[in-house]
Amino acid sequence: MRPLKLVPDTTNIDFMAFRRIATVISLVIVVVSIALLGTRGLNFGIDFVGGQLVRVTLPSDVQIDSLRERVDSLGLGESTIQQFGSPRDIAIRLPVPENETAQSASQNAQRLRDTIEEAYPGARVGSVEAVSGKVSGELFEKGALALGLAMIAIAIYIWFRFEWQFGVGALLALAQDMIVVLGFFALTQLEFDLNTIAALLTIIGYSLNDKIVIFDRVRENLRKYRRMGIVEILNLSINETLSRTVMTSLSIMLALAALVLIGPDVIFGFSLAMFLGIVIGTWSSMFVGNGILIQFNVTPDNFDRKVATPGDGERIAPRER
Repeated sequence: MRPLKLVPDTTNIDFMAFRRIATVISLVIVVVSIALLGTRGLNFGIDFVGGQLVRVTLPSDVQIDSLRERVDSLGLGESTIQQFGSPRDIAIRLPVPENETAQSASQNAQRLRDTIEEAYPGARVGSVEAVSGKVSGELFEKGALALGLAMIAIAIYIWFRFEWQFGVGALLALAQDMIVVLGFFALTQLEFDLNTIAALLTIIGYSLNDKIVIFDRVRENLRKYRRMGIVEILNLSINETLSRTVMTSLSIMLALAALVLIGPDVIFGFSLAMFLGIVIGTWSSMFVGNGILIQFNVTPDNFDRKVATPGDGERIAPRER
C-alpha cells in the first residue's frame, strides 16, 4: 500500500511571487489587531483581574438584562454576565470584595447562589472560582514575562544557530502571530486567561519549529547552490518542506477543530487560540520570515563555502535584481 501524499514530490510553486501581496495582507491584519487591542482591549478573566466566577445552568432561557439587575441588586459590585455554550449556560463574574477576605468571598458567593435559586427554581449553580487581586496581578506579570522571555530566547537561539537575519525574521514572524491572536481575542471579547497564555506559548513553540525546518533547508541550499538567487532558493526550500508543513499543520488543525466544535467549554478559548495560531503561524513561516531574508539580502556569502566533491551538481538561476 502506497503512503498518502497530499503534496507531490514534483511540486514547484512560486511562493515568493506573492510575497508583496502577503506582506500587505500581514501589515493590514497587524495594524487592525493593534487598533482592536487599543480600542476594545482584552476581556481578562479572573486569573488576571481577580474576583469570583460563578457558572450557572438555568432551567430556561432568560433575559441577560433581568438577570443582571437581580445580581446588581445584591450590592456586590459591578458584575459581568456572559453566555457560554447554550443560552441557558451563564457565567457570572463578580469583582474582588473590598475587604478581600476568604470569608467575605464565600458569603458573596452564597448570597448569589441563594438569589439565583430563589428567582429561577431548578437552576443549578456549578463551580465557583475565586482569585484575589494580589494573586491575579502576579499571574498577569508572570504570564507577560513568560511570553517576552520566550520571544527573546528564540531570537538568540536562531541567531546563534543560523545568522542574525534569520533571528530577526523569526522574531518578527512570531510577533505577528502573537499580535493577530491577541487582536482576535480583542475582537471577539473571548475571555483571556491563563489557558490563553498557555495557548500562546504553545503557538510560539509550534511556529518556531515550523520556521526552523524551512530555515534549515534554506541554509543547506544556500551552501549547495551558490549561484542561485535568494528568491529561487527560498522557493526551492519551501517546496522541499511543503509536504511536512501541510501534513503537520493539517493534522493538528483537524484535532483542534474537533475540540472547538464539540470539546468542553472550559478549553474553548485555548482550542480556538491554538487553531488560529496554527493558521497564522503557517502563513508567517512561508511569507513573513522568508520575506525578511530577501529584505536583508541574504546570500551564500553569509555562510562558509561548501567544500566541493566530485559529481556535485548545482542548479543555476539568475539573481533577482
